[in-house]
Amino acid sequence: MSTDLPPLSPTDRTTVQRGKYRVVEDRAELHRFLAEALVAHVGVVVGDHPVVLPCAYAVDLDGPDEGGSLYVHGSVASVWLRHAVGSTVCVTVTELDGLVAARSAFNHSMNYRSAVVVGRARLVEDEAERARALDLVVDQMVPGRSATLRPSTRKELAATAVLAVPLHEASMKARAGGPGDEPEDVAAGTWGGHVPLRRVAADVVPAPEATGPVPADVAARAAALAAG
Repeated sequence: MSTDLPPLSPTDRTTVQRGKYRVVEDRAELHRFLAEALVAHVGVVVGDHPVVLPCAYAVDLDGPDEGGSLYVHGSVASVWLRHAVGSTVCVTVTELDGLVAARSAFNHSMNYRSAVVVGRARLVEDEAERARALDLVVDQMVPGRSATLRPSTRKELAATAVLAVPLHEASMKARAGGPGDEPEDVAAGTWGGHVPLRRVAADVVPAPEATGPVPADVAARAAALAAG
């Protein structure tokens, strides 16, 4: 574990109760994973029912929240976002790394990396922090892209809300490798194994009105994803 970072799962709300052998205890590994993944799911109670929605996200380890800030954004008119402000939310980020075909139905599984962050969401009102958060969200998809774009207009900023969730309360689990079968199932001769999966980009497709070569930042991102 990194000696200069606090441990993961610092509270009961993020302490893993089952499958503890899959727990990732190094907070630096959480940081690396969040820097790599692309989609977060935000869970919030809206009225009398929970809502879980996918969204783009970004992380600022030097953000003002305890443990750093995880940012998500949406329309100011979004019902879920209005309910999230000041409420405790759950943000999950998952990458699927493989399908595990075991010798019994019970032991079938998936290889994955998954993080859970629980915390009170705050509305980002400071203009400088909000601008940085939105740049980070763009750069999470295509690193360096925000620096090549025009500044957001007042109208665009007025239509966009940014939420920050502290990274302090977090946990992470991961699974890799083949099936964990019972000895008698192995002895029976049934086949077992796993299908590795990875995210791979296809060739860049320019918009119909696009002119000139693919920008270096987009080409680099596509090449990195194509390499797996």
